[in-house]
Amino acid sequence: MGRAGGPGRHPAVDQVMGGPRKAVFWDKDGTLIPDLPYNVDPALITLFPDAGDGLRRVKQAGYALVVVSNQAGVARGLFPEKALSAVWHRITELLIPFGAAPDAFYYCPHHPDGSVAAYQQACSCRKPEPGMLLQAAQEHGLDLGTSWMVGDIINDIEAGNRAGCRSILIDRGNETEWLTGPYRQPTGTVHSIQEAVELILDNG
Repeated sequence: MGRAGGPGRHPAVDQVMGGPRKAVFWDKDGTLIPDLPYNVDPALITLFPDAGDGLRRVKQAGYALVVVSNQAGVARGLFPEKALSAVWHRITELLIPFGAAPDAFYYCPHHPDGSVAAYQQACSCRKPEPGMLLQAAQEHGLDLGTSWMVGDIINDIEAGNRAGCRSILIDRGNETEWLTGPYRQPTGTVHSIQEAVELILDNG
C-alpha cells in the first residue's frame, strides 16, 4: 500500500485521533525490537524488555504512539510489501497486554538503489527525510512541536528534528557513521526505552 513518492501506512491498526495531539514517534528496528535485518517473520519478532511498560506510560500521559520505519527490503526485492502487514500485527499483539498498542504504523518501502522499479526512487519519506512524520501529523492532527522522535540512529534524529519534534537517541551501538549536520543533534541521548520515557515525561 505504499504510494509512489510517499509512505505507506497500515490501516488495520490505525485509529482515528482527535487533534491537535502530542505524539511519540518510534523507530522500529533497534529501538522497539531487536534488529534482525530484513526480517518479516512474525515468529522472530520480540520486544525489548522495557518496551511494553515504557510505551504504556507515555500513552497514559496522553501521547499518541506512532511507529515510523524504513523498509528498504521492499525496494531491494527481499520481501513483498504485503509481508509487512504480519509484522505490524505481531508488534501490536505484543504490546496490547501492556495497554500500549500503537495508534498507527507508517513505513517507507523505497530506496534509490532498489532493484524493484516501482520502489526504486529517492523519496520524501525515507528517514532522514521527515515525510512519514509529516503525513502522520496531517492525517491525525498531531502537534509536532510538542511531539518526540525516538530512534537508535542519527537518521531517526534528523527526521524528527526536521519535522519540528524533539528527539531522543537510544544509543545501543547501532549508529556507525555519526555524521554531523544541522538537524542531527538529539535533544537527549539515553541507553534504554525506560530512560527515553523518563526524559519525555520529565520534559512534557
